[in-house]
Amino acid sequence: MKFLRRIIGTVKPHFSKGGKFEKLHPAFDALETFLFVPATTTKEGVHVRDAIDLKRTMVTVIIALIPTVLFGMWNTGYQHHLAYGMEVSIMENFMFGFWKVLPIIIVSYAVGLGVEFIFAITKGHQISEGYLVTGLLIPLTLPVTIPLWMVGLSAIFCTLIGKEIFGGTGMNFMNPALLARIFLFFAFPAYMSGDIWTDLSPEAGQAIVDAYSGATNLVTFDADQTKLPSAANMFWGFEQGSIGETSVAACLIGAFILIATGIGSWQIIVSCFAGAWLMGVLLNVLAPADMPTHAMHTPAYYHWLMGGFAFGAVYMATDPVSAAQTETGKWIYGLLIGAFTVILRVFNPAYPEGVMLSILLMNVFASLIDHIVVERHIKRRLRRAKT
Repeated sequence: MKFLRRIIGTVKPHFSKGGKFEKLHPAFDALETFLFVPATTTKEGVHVRDAIDLKRTMVTVIIALIPTVLFGMWNTGYQHHLAYGMEVSIMENFMFGFWKVLPIIIVSYAVGLGVEFIFAITKGHQISEGYLVTGLLIPLTLPVTIPLWMVGLSAIFCTLIGKEIFGGTGMNFMNPALLARIFLFFAFPAYMSGDIWTDLSPEAGQAIVDAYSGATNLVTFDADQTKLPSAANMFWGFEQGSIGETSVAACLIGAFILIATGIGSWQIIVSCFAGAWLMGVLLNVLAPADMPTHAMHTPAYYHWLMGGFAFGAVYMATDPVSAAQTETGKWIYGLLIGAFTVILRVFNPAYPEGVMLSILLMNVFASLIDHIVVERHIKRRLRRAKT
């Protein structure tokens, strides 16, 4: 590392003020601070000042995402071969998915970071580290069949509209990766819904299995909740869906890493699951007895397992910038996300994956929740002081 440090120190003057590559200083600074922890602290935005800097925080989140990435790659291959009735090894499933998912990740990072670099160099400010996580979250929330140009378009949209327009990382009030997914859902609904979740690239000498269905469990749940897959299959993730969202088990491993390192809020994660379960139980009680297939009869805990709920609760709702900051506010914020997710799933068939929209909605109200919590705390302390 000392050798690398000497090389960085040798070329640094060329990128500093007065050097021949002065305009490229933001790009050089991004590389230097990625390799070595800077000796300065942040001055703007919503940042936690701690022994680790923002880049190291983002790397921790990426490590927590690795279980969902690896499982998503394997499941991509598994669903493909299952559609053709082929039994192959674990490694063959994984390698098929690896080569399908890798281009999506590369495009997301290349386009998003490219926009970050151009914006930073033009404006002369530091490159935001937040896209290190956003660049991986975007592919994991998309189906493997998504065209690459749409991935690039969503990366541009979330970087410019989701972050830079508000001042960059730490200033955005909505989760950028969720904005990318929502943008694609409303702009290109045919590519983000329906029977398009499994890669059906032709296999030599193989035909798609008769009666094969590409519908996800959320589509099945809306049509007839009694035809949902088993709870075990949904927990482990042996089903169709977005690349990184199917396995609740992988998401829980990521949750453990985020909570153990203090990066993710356990209050938000727990309250999201609690809110979904409580609303599910309430709907079970109110469900019409003469309509046994109605979505209101879905067991409450199934809402934890379906779609991208676990992924959203663990990786999206806990975003420290766009989430509530007060301790009480975190509980309220998470409970409402869980409750609204179930309401949207049951009563809005046009958007069965309600967790993403619920998180964005609560991102908007997070600051209001914190404001109310703080004001109530101040009034309570004033009353105590008067007595």
